[in-house]
Amino acid sequence: MEELHGYYLEDLEVGMSASYAKTISEADVVLFAGISGDDNPVHLNVEYAKTTPFKERIVHGMFSAALISAVLGTRLPGPGAIYVDQQIRFKAPVHIGDTLVAKATVVEIDQDRRRVKLETVCRVGDTVVAEGYATNMVDRRPA
Repeated sequence: MEELHGYYLEDLEVGMSASYAKTISEADVVLFAGISGDDNPVHLNVEYAKTTPFKERIVHGMFSAALISAVLGTRLPGPGAIYVDQQIRFKAPVHIGDTLVAKATVVEIDQDRRRVKLETVCRVGDTVVAEGYATNMVDRRPA
């Protein structure tokens, strides 16, 4: 299983980063609503969404958080890391058809506690749509 493991604590350095990108489809929004149980009509109902400040349907904010999870779980720190916490602020809407890019950058490493703090940013083009910080618990390299 060693080949499936991501970075070990000793492999990480402040400044390392990784990203994950996805173009959001109609099916993604409908499936996310079904999986999460969040069927707020601003995500699913065109007529309702027209009455909101957004004037059209928007993608679930937590979809952005899910892409952050994809970065952390598959790329940096990657498989084997445990997601401990996430602070996130939603700054702008994401729409169906947008390409959402989630990026995580290592900003702090606590060797004693095996914690890695990462800055997390989601963008559509040059627009920041969500930002915050995540903490992961990361394995030490086996002896």
